[in-house]
Amino acid sequence: MRVAILAVGRLKSGPEADLVADYLARFARAGRALGLGPATVIEIDGRRGGGPEAEAALIAAKLPAGARLMALDERGRAMSSPEFASMLRRHADSGLRDLAFAIGGADGLAPGLRARADDALSLGPMVWPHMLVRAMLAEQLYRAASILGDGPYHRGG
Repeated sequence: MRVAILAVGRLKSGPEADLVADYLARFARAGRALGLGPATVIEIDGRRGGGPEAEAALIAAKLPAGARLMALDERGRAMSSPEFASMLRRHADSGLRDLAFAIGGADGLAPGLRARADDALSLGPMVWPHMLVRAMLAEQLYRAASILGDGPYHRGG
């Protein structure tokens, strides 16, 4: 199952970009034998103006055909890392070919895009900078593959 991270904004080179690249490379290696990955980041230009509604249209245009869409939103469902791993496993086992995560810009995702999403995921009740959310999601993808593959990375409960 391929994973697309549709993210508003351009991530400049630096520590956040390095973290995203590192964790997605780890996810690709760990997930290969599990039928997970690769994961790619598709950046959406949020500088065009129009706010979340315009960004939602750009996200929708980049959504892989037939993909299940999961919105990253503080109002979404919070999951433990093992629950997130199980969700990925269920989707892959169901034959899903593409899973897409949408990360909004500074003003979040448009209500219409959140409503269109198949599910919404929260990384906690705090609001996180949208650029850090990419790194956090990439890490959780790698952690999920480690959990599913009985790897040593995940040691928590």
